[in-house]
Amino acid sequence: MTRRMVAGLFIGALLFVPPQGRAQQAGSANMSFFVTSANPGQGGDLGGLEGADAHCQRLAQAVGAGGRSWRAYLSTQGVGAVNARDRIGRGPWRNAKGEVVATDLQQLHGQNNLSLQTALTERGEPVNGRRQQPNTHDVLTGSQPDGTAFSGAEDRTCRNWTSGGEGSAVVGHHDREGLRDDDASRSWNSSHASRGCGLEALRATGGAGLLYCFAVE
Repeated sequence: MTRRMVAGLFIGALLFVPPQGRAQQAGSANMSFFVTSANPGQGGDLGGLEGADAHCQRLAQAVGAGGRSWRAYLSTQGVGAVNARDRIGRGPWRNAKGEVVATDLQQLHGQNNLSLQTALTERGEPVNGRRQQPNTHDVLTGSQPDGTAFSGAEDRTCRNWTSGGEGSAVVGHHDREGLRDDDASRSWNSSHASRGCGLEALRATGGAGLLYCFAVE
């Protein structure tokens, strides 16, 4: 075999991507929404909003979607409080399979298409819901149903996402299910408060410290 033939085979091998790989790359290129596949490791201590955004960016980068600016859907409290809805752009937002989960902010906070089937990770994988084990349907948001921040002194954001122990955070149910058939249980972004901010405390109420990530451009 000549040197030219060997080089041609090597280049061809590099260029070949299996069909499933091509589909995943195409989905990632269009993806503008995902649920994180994992917590950074410190529960509610995400390193503030900046650290949470960086986590979203890293996960997106790992699947080829790092060319966009990613933001975590999180609110903060106190002086200079931030509304989650003001951080994530205008939409529309698509999951890793290209399915539109919401066309704009109004639909996102109204009749959106988020469900157990569409609230996928950056890898295009489903996240366990209430009827699965382990249940990880609690997603950190610290937000009210309309995507705005809470007022008052009661901690709803794990001390603005800097506590991995004391405190509490409001979570939503990505699968739109809870123990009751009411609005809170069906809320994707504002269902109930966690028992604490450590990973074990978050697991105790059905979560794993996961986040919603949105591309702002």
